[in-house]
Amino acid sequence: DELEIGENNKLIFIEARMLHWPDSMFTYMTGENILFSNDAFGQHYASNLLYNDLVDQAELYQEAIKYYANILTPFSSLVTNKIKEVLGFNLSVDVIATSHGIIWRDNPAQIIEKYLEWADAYQENQITIVYDTMWNATRKMAEAIAEGIKSVDKDVTVKLFNAANSDKNDVITELFKSKAMLFGSSTVNKSIMHATGGILDMIKGIGFKNKKGAAFGSYGWSGESVAILEERLKNAKIEIVQEGIKELWNPDEESIDRCVEFGKEFVGKL
Repeated sequence: DELEIGENNKLIFIEARMLHWPDSMFTYMTGENILFSNDAFGQHYASNLLYNDLVDQAELYQEAIKYYANILTPFSSLVTNKIKEVLGFNLSVDVIATSHGIIWRDNPAQIIEKYLEWADAYQENQITIVYDTMWNATRKMAEAIAEGIKSVDKDVTVKLFNAANSDKNDVITELFKSKAMLFGSSTVNKSIMHATGGILDMIKGIGFKNKKGAAFGSYGWSGESVAILEERLKNAKIEIVQEGIKELWNPDEESIDRCVEFGKEFVGKL
């Protein structure tokens, strides 16, 4: 559809269903070559500087990938198809004006290229460890596993998050960037701790692709947490590459050594 608004300008409407609402659309203004992209290419980021060339680039891209990871990942195939469709129109785009966030006026194609990259089962050389803990036993296990990973792979980035103390959107962003993830929890009432469970529910809904994982945890009596974590990871389509590890009570030196070895073995199975 076209709506004439001036002698040299027209608005061209392009359906963009599920990016990220059923009624979403792009609007392209001819003459000015502005793509009003609605939710696509946006961020939950406000600045009185307004434009991408004026703000801190690291901060901008962290907010952009966080937005994509948490909101648009489930629709990645639609993102790819829609971008290819729009590029096929051979429109000159000088500005991308999003419905919220920074306006892309300096080389706006850069964020389009990033979206195509992020939509293609994106991953970096990163492993993220997410855990919840009652008395720091699971935290100690997480740190020992990270130590084991780094001891055999100096180049991989390892990030640890206590799910109860971390912003869930930041955790999801780092999981999105990762090639593999480990989840750990104490056993509480024959189950896992709720913060870890919440993150697992989120990644099931988001639908990560081509990521590997494993589970770990501590316990005092029954010790169900590791099996539950593994089942939840499988439900989220994360490939389990290694049998989980669980340690009784607060891990002693031998337990820590086992966790270090667990981390080393995990890297070897990626």
